[in-house]
Amino acid sequence: MKRKRHEKIIELIGKYDIETQEELADLLVSEGFQVTQATVSRDIRELKLFKVPGKEGRQKYVLLDRQQHQMAKRYVGILREAFVSMDRAQNILVIKTVSGMAMAVGAALDSIGWKEIVGCIAGDDTVMCAIRTAEDTETVMEELDKILRNSRDSI
Repeated sequence: MKRKRHEKIIELIGKYDIETQEELADLLVSEGFQVTQATVSRDIRELKLFKVPGKEGRQKYVLLDRQQHQMAKRYVGILREAFVSMDRAQNILVIKTVSGMAMAVGAALDSIGWKEIVGCIAGDDTVMCAIRTAEDTETVMEELDKILRNSRDSI
């Protein structure tokens, strides 16, 4: 039963942006699992789920192995250390960085794996990100702003 519940949790967090244990418990109950919040909390620990920035300023649970988690923290660190400013032109996001850090920021953004970002091109202190739509550009800007403001809470 536990294995099936864990499989369902992985499926649910892949399908929905789940921010809280209560949301996850409610979805599990709707899928026919009888769970308490304590059970869900234990499952989250056992599966090594982490919270990462999601859409609209919310966080969501994801399944990351330890190496991926360390890399994600490293990318956030690069963004925080190198970021100077950002602006947009339709679906192009332009990020200004500390001199010499644009390639690292571009690589970090590519590696984070946001589906809105098609790819990044970097020079010495400027990164140009091709974003799928103008609306997605706004979303990415909000998420970046959230990461830059929340020094401890992003990952």
